Amino acid sequence: MRGAARVVIVDAAATGAAPGTVYRVPGAELEDLPPLQGLHTHSFRWDHAIAFARWALGDDCPTDITVFLIEVAGVELDADLTAAVEASMNQVIEIIERDYLAALRPAASADLQVEFTEDGYIRLDAALAASRFPSDAVVALVRDDALWLVPLRGPRSGGLLLKQRNPAGDRATLVREVLEDHIPTGVQRAFWDDDEAALRIPLGPGE
Repeated sequence: MRGAARVVIVDAAATGAAPGTVYRVPGAELEDLPPLQGLHTHSFRWDHAIAFARWALGDDCPTDITVFLIEVAGVELDADLTAAVEASMNQVIEIIERDYLAALRPAASADLQVEFTEDGYIRLDAALAASRFPSDAVVALVRDDALWLVPLRGPRSGGLLLKQRNPAGDRATLVREVLEDHIPTGVQRAFWDDDEAALRIPLGPGE
């Protein structure tokens, strides 16, 4: 936490409420924290983490802290997420992206371009990749005479991985199979489709 201006913590809750219930606890309600005496790792909760940070960091501990708690159906080992809890997790991810992360991402140029290489890679500049594909995971498909790149929540969702190709943060991924070896080599214009939440690169008839 040291050096952070804002901190967001996400944890599970087991209060007896309906599974999937989301609690948002602002920093103003985090003044009375539990004591650290007698703690061990199996009983370490989010409020203990904040109390420990305040003890360890002192004045360097961030003061802008928000906690999201998601009510779970059970805490059995290796239990799968229920549909309600998974939906709430996605809701919290969207809130964090909107309220905390979106403003930190570099704005992509309105005049978007990508580059296709002869060996079938598509290259995105760092600003475009960071602003539209923050997880570095995408689905690539051809539809309506265009290559579509659709962002995913993370690599666990499958798809293709945008790999960093230089210190500037530019990204690239292999799309040769998606394009069936019909690669429009060189720089191509692109545009972001807000309705479909996808980057679309026109390929032109026959490409």
